[in-house]
Amino acid sequence: MKRRKFITNSLGGVAAASTLTITAPVIAQDVRKWKLVTAWPKNLPGPGVAAQALADRITALSGGRIEVKLYAAGELVPGRGVFDAVSEGTAEIYHAVPAYWGSKSKGILLFGSQPFGLRADEQFGWMAHGGGQELYDEMYARFDIKPFLCGNSGPQWAGWFKDEIKSVEDLKGLKFRTTGLASEMATKLGMAAQAMGGPPMFQALQTGALDAGEFIGPWTDSALGFYQVAKNYYWPGVGEPSSAEECGINADVYNELPDDLKQAVSFASQSLYNPVWTEYTTKHAQSLRTLVSEHGVQVRRLPDDVMAAMGAAAIEVIDELRQDDDELVKRITESYVAYRDLVGGYMSYADNGQMNARAAIMGY
Repeated sequence: MKRRKFITNSLGGVAAASTLTITAPVIAQDVRKWKLVTAWPKNLPGPGVAAQALADRITALSGGRIEVKLYAAGELVPGRGVFDAVSEGTAEIYHAVPAYWGSKSKGILLFGSQPFGLRADEQFGWMAHGGGQELYDEMYARFDIKPFLCGNSGPQWAGWFKDEIKSVEDLKGLKFRTTGLASEMATKLGMAAQAMGGPPMFQALQTGALDAGEFIGPWTDSALGFYQVAKNYYWPGVGEPSSAEECGINADVYNELPDDLKQAVSFASQSLYNPVWTEYTTKHAQSLRTLVSEHGVQVRRLPDDVMAAMGAAAIEVIDELRQDDDELVKRITESYVAYRDLVGGYMSYADNGQMNARAAIMGY
């Protein structure tokens, strides 16, 4: 069975260091060499490509004063070990998603995705304009990490299912791959939620260790070959209406940087958010056409009663976070809920209104 090869794609290059008045030895002494460890296979369409773009952009915007070398999952540390590697100083920076760090604190999960929660633009809005970044910094400071959001996959899909889902009863006992708060929602519905990476998810679907699973969306999912082992592709992905990607930098490493390099790292990270998100959107759309036309994938909508049950479970998940013993988790949750309610009310008239009007008149 052949899987589609990953397409190597990177953004930008290394900016040449100026030689007007600085001698070569001084430049060499000023260069910082950073190891960027990722949770992804190298050049995996979507997050693997985005991780390389981050490495390239930090190197370029620092004028070559920070040289960032990417190490894919398993090259230096396992994919799920990148957070600890940066926290402990084994590596300087990582690229992953907050949804992977729930064992550290459930409050971290809100910075990545929430069932029936924020879209990609709203997520960035909360961070930049709703107090999210300050809470993000406070939480990650517990682990000696300085965090930035640096991309978003947009709306994820409900997942790949071997069998059709016709009612809530069909979910009970289902062995299902998911992560973050979506896994808590799934558990409340009687599903056996399991966390694993993309390649292991393929193997588990193939062997029957999983009945279904969600990873990201058509672009990344098609590269991993999920359509070869499950043909029913369900939407909407209410478990993750968006999924933010992040980089975390060892706090000591970040704090010792001069101000201009701090600005370069910050801008390199945050300036990738929109390009990464819009690339996902474009490539997802292209890949979905191919999945349907060339691979016989059946695109199916979750039944209304299933979505209603998921919504009730999602409300329980957030209510439990609001009652968490950790005062910081409570503050993060209240901030998230306040921003969700604020922009949610406005979007009824703005983006949602426009999309509904376009669908009614144009058919899409």
